[in-house]
Amino acid sequence: MMDLHLHSNYSDGSESMEEVVKRAKQAGLTTISFVDHDRQTNVAEARRLSELYEIQIISGIEISAYDFVRNRKVHILGYGYKNDAQHIAALCDTVLHRRQAHSLAQLEKIIAAGYDIQTKTVEKYAKQSGVIYKQHMMHALTDAPFQSEQYQSLYRSIFKGNGIAAGDITYVCAVDAVEAIVKDGGIAVLAHPGQLDSFELVPTLVSHGLRGIERNHFDHTSAHMEQVEELARTYHLFMTGGSDYHGIYGKEVTLGKWVSPSSIEKALV
Repeated sequence: MMDLHLHSNYSDGSESMEEVVKRAKQAGLTTISFVDHDRQTNVAEARRLSELYEIQIISGIEISAYDFVRNRKVHILGYGYKNDAQHIAALCDTVLHRRQAHSLAQLEKIIAAGYDIQTKTVEKYAKQSGVIYKQHMMHALTDAPFQSEQYQSLYRSIFKGNGIAAGDITYVCAVDAVEAIVKDGGIAVLAHPGQLDSFELVPTLVSHGLRGIERNHFDHTSAHMEQVEELARTYHLFMTGGSDYHGIYGKEVTLGKWVSPSSIEKALV
């Protein structure tokens, strides 16, 4: 079984890659991929863990991108790219620098508003990633579970709408993300289009090298999955899937439930 959508503390996951690998083995998974946001620096660790735990780990990434025509976020997954991944790295370094500067500005606003949050604590949670994500700030603010009303209410009051630290960075173009993955020898896949309503972008991305689309995801309804299947047939795309696991920084999901269809296996393994 393949889970091609896992996150670790290299980005906005709460657990180390090794902790997630142990969970994957317990769930009976044979092939996995860590798609940490805008980070391709986990290849060496993935190789070590693959040998240590005898599990196939496909190089992966989830690039935080944008559809500037329709003004909406788009996430692009990349699999099986070259180890140096120069084009991906160049693109993602821009995102990471913007994210870190923005997160530091958000942290200043939260502190100025009188919240009980310590910069050193946030930096401790973000140590492995080297970049501060909202999840790290929330971890320093509350021990409430991610799915609890307490957590979600606090999150909305700080980061959404008129929240004191609302706002976002300027992301890279989704087309550029696909092209970077292709140039580095990888397979570009559109992540959870039902979650971000990015179905309309598929024809454009296909013309720039998109080869897959994520079907199995906890945020996808049966209607979303049918739409993915139709697009996959029309544009001859692989269908993928995964748990989108973030540990305590995300929804409680079961590894091994949202697995990837086998159609992409020969292309990746």
